[in-house]
Amino acid sequence: MMTSSKSYTPKRVLLKISGEALLGRGMYGVDPEIANAIAEDVASVANSGVEVCLVIGGGNIFRGMTAAAKGMDRVQGDYAGMLATVINAVVMNSVLQQHNIDSYIMSAISMPQIAEMYIRDKAMRHMDKGHVVIFAAGTGNPYFTTDTAAALRAIEMDCDLMLKGTQVDGVYDSDPKKNPEAKRYDVLTYTEALAKGLNVMDATALSLARDNELPIIVFDVHEKGNFSRVLRNEGVFTKVVVSES
Repeated sequence: MMTSSKSYTPKRVLLKISGEALLGRGMYGVDPEIANAIAEDVASVANSGVEVCLVIGGGNIFRGMTAAAKGMDRVQGDYAGMLATVINAVVMNSVLQQHNIDSYIMSAISMPQIAEMYIRDKAMRHMDKGHVVIFAAGTGNPYFTTDTAAALRAIEMDCDLMLKGTQVDGVYDSDPKKNPEAKRYDVLTYTEALAKGLNVMDATALSLARDNELPIIVFDVHEKGNFSRVLRNEGVFTKVVVSES
């Protein structure tokens, strides 16, 4: 368990949520109860004064790499996956606004009826005002995952921290759902995560975070209040850093 008496209050953070984390008990799409619970946690953090931006994956709707493995053109598959992230962004934006949060979608692909076009300076102005910004459509380019998009946007937004909300409480040396003896790491370096091939983020995202010294926290996004808790350096999670010292 990661605990500390030292106050830990980052000014600005990016939360990356996997598309699968929105599934709930379903096999496809978004579970409204799950979306609402996540929105409540995001609203709690935003109302505490921490500036929050989001990147949401699209794996609950469409995964380009999976489609490519079955014969679909990879580029077209990745664009379909980007559109899936936009659907998730629209859903989350709606739920956040139901919680009286000023939130905005910014897309890497132009679709003015749905989202603002991503422009860094405009996104920074939103965040300076305390608005929650949801970055959709990945980087706007095929062959890049939403993990990489999250790392990129976190760096562009000058975030102090990137958090990856998953369905488990950290990074393990094997799948804890299949191996009851799986070991959870409290702290990892980027080099260790890359060398061991651990399921933190893809190598491009990890390398980008490492090169820009962006710390990453991996935690269970389904545990109520966990987003606020890990920002206080409390609870159970894995932190990925440049050096453990």
